[in-house]
Amino acid sequence: MAYIAPIHRPTSIRHALKAHLFSGDEESLVIGKANRLEIWRISDGILSQVHSQPVNGTIAVLQRLRPKDYPTDILFVGTERFEYFTLAWNAETQQLVAIDDTLKDPGELHMRNAESQDKCIVDPSGRYLALHLWQGVLTILRLGNRKNTILKLDWMAQPRLSELFIKSSSFLYTETGHPKIALLYKTRSDSEELKLATYRLTADDRHTEASRFEIKDREIDSDIADSGSSLLIPVRKVEEVVKRHNFRNVDSAKAHVGGLIIVGETRLLYIDEVTKSKVESLLDRASIFVAWAEYDPTHYFLADDYGTMHLLTILTDETGVVVTGMDVSVIGRTSRPSDMLYFGDGLLFVASHYGDSQVFHVDLMKRDVKDMMTLIQCLPNIGPILDFAVMDMGNRENNSALGNEYSSGQARIVTGSGVWRDGTLRSVRSGVGLEDIGELADLEDTRGLFSIRSHTASKTDTLIASFPTETRVFQFDSEGGAEELESFLGMDLGIQTLDARNLPTGNLLQVTTASVSLIDIENGVVVSSWRPAGDSSIIAASANDRWVLLSVEGTGLVSLSLGQDLTLAKQKDIGDKDQIACLHVAPQLPSVGVVGFWNSGTVSIIDLGTLDPVHGESLRKTPDDASIPRDLALVQILPPSVSGPTLFVALEDGNVVTFKIGQDLTLSGTKSVVLGTTQARFHLLPHPNGVYSIFATTEHPSLIYGSEGRIVYSAVTAEDATFVCPFDSEAFPDSVVLSTKSQIKISQIDTTRRTHTHSLPMHEMVRRLAYSPTEKVFGLGCIERQLIDGEEVIQSSFKLVDDVIFDKVGKEFPISTPSYTELVEAVIRAELPDSYGNPSERFIVGTSYLPDPDRGTTENVLGRILVFGIDSDRDPYLVLSHQLKGACRCLAVMDGKIVAALTKTVVVSMYEETSTTTAQLTKLASYRPSTYPVDLAVHGNMIAVADLMKSVSLVEYVTPEGESPRLVETARHYQAAWGTAVSHIDGESWLEADSRGNLMVLMRNPAGVTLEDRRRLQITSEMNLGEQVNRIRKITVETSPNASIIPRAFLGTVEGSIYMFGTIAPHAQDLLLRFQAKLAAVIKSAGGIEFNSYRAFRNEEREGEAPDRFLDGEMLERFLDIDDETQAQICHGLGPSVEDMRNIVEELRRIH
Repeated sequence: MAYIAPIHRPTSIRHALKAHLFSGDEESLVIGKANRLEIWRISDGILSQVHSQPVNGTIAVLQRLRPKDYPTDILFVGTERFEYFTLAWNAETQQLVAIDDTLKDPGELHMRNAESQDKCIVDPSGRYLALHLWQGVLTILRLGNRKNTILKLDWMAQPRLSELFIKSSSFLYTETGHPKIALLYKTRSDSEELKLATYRLTADDRHTEASRFEIKDREIDSDIADSGSSLLIPVRKVEEVVKRHNFRNVDSAKAHVGGLIIVGETRLLYIDEVTKSKVESLLDRASIFVAWAEYDPTHYFLADDYGTMHLLTILTDETGVVVTGMDVSVIGRTSRPSDMLYFGDGLLFVASHYGDSQVFHVDLMKRDVKDMMTLIQCLPNIGPILDFAVMDMGNRENNSALGNEYSSGQARIVTGSGVWRDGTLRSVRSGVGLEDIGELADLEDTRGLFSIRSHTASKTDTLIASFPTETRVFQFDSEGGAEELESFLGMDLGIQTLDARNLPTGNLLQVTTASVSLIDIENGVVVSSWRPAGDSSIIAASANDRWVLLSVEGTGLVSLSLGQDLTLAKQKDIGDKDQIACLHVAPQLPSVGVVGFWNSGTVSIIDLGTLDPVHGESLRKTPDDASIPRDLALVQILPPSVSGPTLFVALEDGNVVTFKIGQDLTLSGTKSVVLGTTQARFHLLPHPNGVYSIFATTEHPSLIYGSEGRIVYSAVTAEDATFVCPFDSEAFPDSVVLSTKSQIKISQIDTTRRTHTHSLPMHEMVRRLAYSPTEKVFGLGCIERQLIDGEEVIQSSFKLVDDVIFDKVGKEFPISTPSYTELVEAVIRAELPDSYGNPSERFIVGTSYLPDPDRGTTENVLGRILVFGIDSDRDPYLVLSHQLKGACRCLAVMDGKIVAALTKTVVVSMYEETSTTTAQLTKLASYRPSTYPVDLAVHGNMIAVADLMKSVSLVEYVTPEGESPRLVETARHYQAAWGTAVSHIDGESWLEADSRGNLMVLMRNPAGVTLEDRRRLQITSEMNLGEQVNRIRKITVETSPNASIIPRAFLGTVEGSIYMFGTIAPHAQDLLLRFQAKLAAVIKSAGGIEFNSYRAFRNEEREGEAPDRFLDGEMLERFLDIDDETQAQICHGLGPSVEDMRNIVEELRRIH
């Protein structure tokens, strides 16, 4: 049994529209992402999401309708399974609700899907709708006219069309009120001949009968000279001083504003809808236009495939109504849009499937073109995910694939996202977010933050900020107002403060670099103080309610008793033997401190009364190790019933080492986690239940806390944090104060983890990537597309990106061959023997050639295998260039051998390096798949080959004694499936994804009774994900023995989703299957589409009735969002109680 849940929801936007959903005066943005509808509100030029609703189907159609005499718009939504429904906003429930029953157009088996980019169009009145789903058929629907039917959508007709191969379609603006439709079509599928035809939608004036769409009914029938034309722009009419009349002599009629623009690659054609007059304008530069938006009736935004934004202007005479020509000028650059919307007031929204969606402020009155468009908001999109790698931050030291990513949150998924110029490298981490709720001041070089409570306050009300030469105090009132104080309770503010805190005795402790003071908080009198001898300085300090531990000049250790008014308890001089690197006083162990030493690289637990060491531990594993402790924390991170205190040691190299502390203060259970490349600084955040969490600031800040008996290292969004302290005040309860390099702000920490992304713009497509834990770099195979003097130039390259600083390192290596356009197809990393037989880190790149038809091909070479090494300067250098007779589509490594999937062959080769810069490949065995291999997965000596059309076959590499090695097919999935990715899961199980968005778990039965049983891959689980999976990466994760789900793989999709795939433990299978069945029967999605039909397997050959032995984690987690009564109804008869099921689902949610 299988389980899948999203850890990063789809971010690609294919559908966007503006609609008056909330009221007739407020215009909102509606977005369609995969299987989710989102509504965004516009306020002060900024978009904010106000509603998100799942749909049981992949959204293929999204349009806006306006019923007659109705105050708001309604939405028309269609799915890829041809299910359609209408939604309206319910102000009381704040939800989108279905208006009518779901409509379904099953079509016919012999019908071909339409290739038009406009699947659904709506006339300007918002009441007529045309669906172009099948070749040669137009489906017409309309909203009712009567009061009781204005929200009801009725089918009018499905007329046949003679225009089979439609490229684009649009309704026109008309003066008569009769809806008219324009069709841009090719005469034959293999012909470049392009034509335009317009029809009336209805045959009668009452609009009750649809037109027959016969050739004789065409109002415009025109040849289009530019065969690359693909967009139709309807042009609204403008007010005319003198009303025009229809001309009998069309040749002498002038074209007025109000018609249609046909946008081509080299020219624009304007046609007047009334007079049929034409105006043609040539473009200065050819381009491929993909989206448009209206600015006003004579100006239109026009975006091309290269992300260039143009302004199309209709030129008119002095009257402003007669069209004399058209002009196109460049005004900026954007992501490659899938849709564009102009909201007025200079606000332009660019929706993108290929890159980030963007919001621009547009001012066409600016003289400088560079100033016309200003980016004001960006909606991140990590789709389409072309490839990704799983990076385990916690296990880089030993290169182990085994990790606890789901509990640590330190695992990063790094994706190659975006297409062409929108290409980026994205780091995706599951982490805790910080929401900024206030900025205190713009202050630089903060050295410490401390929150205290004044005498009359019941909660924290004062913040002490320490700087290199001063201390500043800010006091807050109950409303959140802050005032900086010139003096405070007799504190010394002219020097750096190392520690400040309230004590149970009612006093205030202040430790500066010069002294330690106890201050009466009621009257501000210094009760007692202590100073080091001579001119010595206090380098570091730490305290709890009973003791203060100081480092004086780094060589002296001083312990002061707070219970005896700073009496010197003990003083020790380390002398020349060592130096104190860091120290810490345990907040919950009254007389226990920890000291870290520079020279020896050790940590010692000491008795604060005597400064005698109790236990110690060296942090250096080898004689060459130079580990130095730089910060310490000894706290109760897990509940006392689960574990004792834990000691955290931050090392200089970015590692954090943890020890379990026994009752006798012994250290055991050493573990190491990498948080970055520089030392982490610990900031303790206490909780009411007696446990602590730790905010660790480094270049990748983390929150360390306990959950379900485990220590969780979770990434934090505050990338630039330097110091943090708790700040539980009246105005800002349960908050923290956080400083950066330039400011101090107040924030709240999320209670749950979610995914956060960090982007590295590449401005080229990251086709493939691989991660090397040894070299600590990502190897990228990139493809750049440029338009140079009207000619498209493609260039591939191999480059490196550092895994921590997340930026390019070394020089890029161009990949090119004369007479060919060479494309990167595959990139992997492997440890291969060098010329001395020692294992060395290598990147292997597979390429394909696109031969130039003008030059022909030579020697039948269609691709290469390249092997790269990394030198001491972190530059890639070429070790091997091996030419192939087929394109190298994918690569894998099997026991030191390279497995390459070529165009029609899978080849296993032996790799041998003959020198530091030369090597050779020797073919050992080959296998011919059914059609075309698209992916490989290797487990042991078994190779899974995903075929373009014929699903998966398992091939075994065998070496019979005395014979040459062979690749032998041992099993096959005999059903047809257009595979896109395959991966080994566990034992004899394999996971396959196909182009229709299906997931299949295939199992081989080597113990089958018959040969046919042993050679057949059986489907054990199947489900339709609704998104095409581009890559599957296997993972190995430690889980507890009673875990319900065992994570097995990550999946990356075209829509920008990342899913976690797992298998279900036997003890939980029956319960969870019955639970999902009950949920599916009760929980309904928008439009009332059944969950089972949505998730059922579907391809060209067969269609299932429900997901088979497959759990949808997103559906299971919706159990937590429903009311108690419905939860009880679902749990009735299951066995466990409602509370037990809540706990089970919460556990499933925490996995990802």
